[in-house]
Amino acid sequence: MALWEYKVITSGQHGFASPALLEAHLNSLGKDEWEIVHFQTLPNNPLAFNGIVRRSTMRDWVPPEVAAIVQPRPSAYEPAPKAADKFDEEKPEAPPTLANEADSAKPASLRTMRNTERDNDPDAEDEAEDWDNWEDKQDELPTFFEAIKPHMRRNQKGPGNSVALDHLARRWEQREADLVGALKECGFTIAETEEADPEYFEFEGDLYWVNRNNRGQLFINSREKPRPVFRTVPVNKLSPDDPAAAELVAERALEKTEIEKRKAERIEREAAAAAATAAREAARLARQQQQAASAASASVAAAAESASAGADGATSSGPAEPLPPGAELLENIRPQMRRNRRGPGYSGSVGFLARALKQSEADLTAALAALGLHVPADANDKPVYVEIDGGVYWMNKDGRGGVWINGREKKEGSAPAAAQASGGEDGASSEESRDATSAHATVADAVEKADASATVPTEEQPSLPLTTTASASAEVADRAGEPSSASVGNSTLAGVRLLLKANKRGSGVSGEVSFLARTLGKSDEVFLGTLTDAGLVIPADSEVKPVFVEQAGEIFWLNKNSKDGSLWLNGKVAKSAAKKPAAEGAGRGTSRPRTRKPKAADAAE
Repeated sequence: MALWEYKVITSGQHGFASPALLEAHLNSLGKDEWEIVHFQTLPNNPLAFNGIVRRSTMRDWVPPEVAAIVQPRPSAYEPAPKAADKFDEEKPEAPPTLANEADSAKPASLRTMRNTERDNDPDAEDEAEDWDNWEDKQDELPTFFEAIKPHMRRNQKGPGNSVALDHLARRWEQREADLVGALKECGFTIAETEEADPEYFEFEGDLYWVNRNNRGQLFINSREKPRPVFRTVPVNKLSPDDPAAAELVAERALEKTEIEKRKAERIEREAAAAAATAAREAARLARQQQQAASAASASVAAAAESASAGADGATSSGPAEPLPPGAELLENIRPQMRRNRRGPGYSGSVGFLARALKQSEADLTAALAALGLHVPADANDKPVYVEIDGGVYWMNKDGRGGVWINGREKKEGSAPAAAQASGGEDGASSEESRDATSAHATVADAVEKADASATVPTEEQPSLPLTTTASASAEVADRAGEPSSASVGNSTLAGVRLLLKANKRGSGVSGEVSFLARTLGKSDEVFLGTLTDAGLVIPADSEVKPVFVEQAGEIFWLNKNSKDGSLWLNGKVAKSAAKKPAAEGAGRGTSRPRTRKPKAADAAE
């Protein structure tokens, strides 16, 4: 029956520092033949555990190996012993050498026997753990420096190793004050602040010191003491008369010659590289000058070619074909015309059409005049409408003097073109408002008229400033016998309305006055004078309430931007115009009156 001895194993409250240390501890138990019976870890730390191990107190007994005893043969002359004497005689003793060999043949790993009969007796005294004699065994304890060495780690702020004092207190399950007292007993000086200079001490060839960090923690630091690895000895200067000195001087002269040679080669390479760079730069400049000269000659040739083409009305490829007569000319022109962006129909510049047909502008104008399409003398003249093959055509001039041909399909039920050209004022005015060829030309003409009536002094009409109101200019016009400038201002607002863009919120339209003036090719002062003649008032600042002018169901006003001080022209549908459709809908018995925002063409009318 095997006898067992048991032992309680524990890692302490804080456990091991790493899994590797725990594994090494368990391996050491296995080497001592301890068998783990119970093992339980703490719930908050898997590296801390409690357990019970056991091992057998006896091993399987094996008889010791005894060397064979060789007895000498009896001599033939000696009588054989009797059988009774053979049992009575004593056994021979082994020689001393053989006995020593038998003792040395015993297994060396056999442990000494331990009495386990009183293990369960609580009153039994354990001779191995005699706490009363513990003070007699203090000499067997390691020194303080030997005890802290396994816990020290590499110092992250300098050479050597260090360990925190509170870490040692946790590992050894002691108070930090006790460790501080032990340091003082060893002779260390404890720093009170972080700025205090530590004192260094030496023990067995290593340096030790104690410092405090900015959080008040104490650290024990250690590093090896620097050891000299050599000693200095004086040298003797070599005399110039020594043959070795002459040989060394000759070697140094050869080295200097080689250095000068490499230096000269480097200078030559740098000079060659600089010359190549200069040549490439000169070639690049020559190419640029040649390209500039060729471009200039090409532009001169193109200008000469265009001038000759405009004067002769033909290209260099050959003589131009004659223009076809009658409506066939309009059929050739129609594919080159584009949709009119400011009204119904299509239009095209006479200059562009002449180049497209490889003719001169004079020839094309004469051919159109043969069809009854005459160029008006002034941009303000009313156009003459000519009906040709189910279409209506007319000529006009823009504000810059360019001649345009316009056309559109004839609507069913509309008045003949001759009646439109020579008929009543209602038909002429309505045709003019619907078929305006260019908003730029209309507004520019109104601006020129207003500018002429407001700034040019005559004997019959006094000079007026640009900010003259509509009523004052109307009174002056009545005295002078000319049409009122208020009508000019209304036509100006109708034309400018086509240039205004819708706001992001969709509440109306607006446009910067400077941008509108540049679009019309007029100065800001002249354009502002035209707007003030229409009844608009320039506000002093952004906080002044604007003056509203109503035109064709819409109201217009001027205001200043509060950020940059720019002047803007604004417009939106008047409330009276919005209520009128609603009232008409209520008279018809509709349940929900609907309002319609007037279009730009309706506002122009």
